[in-house]
Amino acid sequence: MPSKPPVHRRQPNPCNPRVQRTRARILAVARELLPEVGLTGLTTALLAERAGVTRQTLYRHWPNRAALLSDVTLQGPDVGYPEPGTDVRAVATAWMISLRAGITVPATRTAALAIAAEADHDADSAQAMARIMEDRLAALNKLLEPSGLQITSEQYTLLYGPLLARLFFDRAEATDEFIDTIVSQWLITIDRTAAPS
Repeated sequence: MPSKPPVHRRQPNPCNPRVQRTRARILAVARELLPEVGLTGLTTALLAERAGVTRQTLYRHWPNRAALLSDVTLQGPDVGYPEPGTDVRAVATAWMISLRAGITVPATRTAALAIAAEADHDADSAQAMARIMEDRLAALNKLLEPSGLQITSEQYTLLYGPLLARLFFDRAEATDEFIDTIVSQWLITIDRTAAPS
C-alpha cells in the first residue's frame, strides 16, 4: 500500500455494522496473507482481491500501510486477554503472558516488526508505533485500576522491553519463569520510584 493514497470525500462510519464487518474481513485476510506472502507481498491489489473489496475501500479504512499494520497488531486474534485486578503482580504477569502469546502470532509479529523498522524514516509508521504504545499502556493501566497503580510510559517500557528483547533479538523462548523474573524485577523498580525521597 502506498503511503499517499488518493483523497476520498467519504470516510466509513465505524459504528455501522456493515463497515465493522468489512474491516474485520479485511483484517482477517491480511492476517492470513502476511505469513504466506510476507510484508512485501502484501500488496493493495492482492489484499483487495482476496478480501473481495476494491482498493478504494482499503484506502478509505486505512490511508497507508502503517495504519493497516497497526490495526493488524492491535486487533489480533484472542489470545487470552487478562482481567483487571488488585494484585499488581498477577495483572502484570497475565499481561506479559498475553503479550507473549500475541506477538508469537505470525501476522502480528510481522506487522509489529515492520512498523518498528519503518518508524525512523516514515512518519506514518512512527505515528502507528506511537499509537500502539499509547493504546497498550492505556489498556494495561485500565487493568491496573483496581490496584490503585497507574504506570508511566517509562515504567511500561521497563516491563515489556525485556520480553521483546528476548523474543526478537535473542530469538529465544520467553518461558513463564522468564516472565516471572521480569515482573519481579519490574515490581522492585516500581517500588523504588514510588518510595519517598
